[in-house]
Amino acid sequence: MRKQFGGEVIVVVDGPEDPDTRRVAGEHGARVEVLGAHRGINSARNAATRAAAGDLLAFLDDDVAVWPGWHDALARAAGEHPEAGCFGGPIRPVLDGPAPRGCGRPQDAPVTALDLGPRDREALFAWGANFAVRRSALEQVGGFDETIADCGDEEDWQRRLHAAGGTVRYVARAGVDHRRSGDDARLRPLARAAYRRGRAARRYDEGKATAPALRSELRVLAGTLWHVATRGCVAGLVPVARTAGRIAEAVRRASRDAGAATSARR
Repeated sequence: MRKQFGGEVIVVVDGPEDPDTRRVAGEHGARVEVLGAHRGINSARNAATRAAAGDLLAFLDDDVAVWPGWHDALARAAGEHPEAGCFGGPIRPVLDGPAPRGCGRPQDAPVTALDLGPRDREALFAWGANFAVRRSALEQVGGFDETIADCGDEEDWQRRLHAAGGTVRYVARAGVDHRRSGDDARLRPLARAAYRRGRAARRYDEGKATAPALRSELRVLAGTLWHVATRGCVAGLVPVARTAGRIAEAVRRASRDAGAATSARR
């Protein structure tokens, strides 16, 4: 692993000590950092940043497989674009198992996906399953916000980068396959995960004061259900679950606000 990537590899365990992870990492020359308890992905990123020595810090999720030339493409882009503080590449969903039937629409992808085309370009965001940042950019805008989890964790940092005048670069050859296999590729676990992400996404939008009205969320739900019914797109039930999570969170927030208003009038 170290020879392939030409740099140090750090595995962060977001939880207690895991002997199997430490053994496999050791076999490939990787170092292991253990958080001791579940603290979230941004805590893991900050821990990796503190442990690493390099300037270009590349972050990967534990369920991706990098494409050949991934590291070289990132390194070349970083050298050619010193003005960029963040880099990301394609994220291709791959389901190894009894995956639900879909119609191929990008919005129906059951896991995080990104495809901005075959050419390098400036981008608004690079998604967290596959992105890299310069240490100098981290020093400029600060580390990852450890209070944000499940949605917006990488977006928040990139928004701060943009606000400071930095840019994000999409690197077309620095891609990864985002995998689900076995039972994790079945509809039920994919939908459960999408529902959780939907709730987290709504909370993140509410924190930014950009959450749409409930009626807008309901229109999206109606549209996704119509697509599933008319196209026979079983995979479309995953975005249905994601939108249902957003609606559930919106209703919870509305109920909480109504309760607070009632208490204030008493």
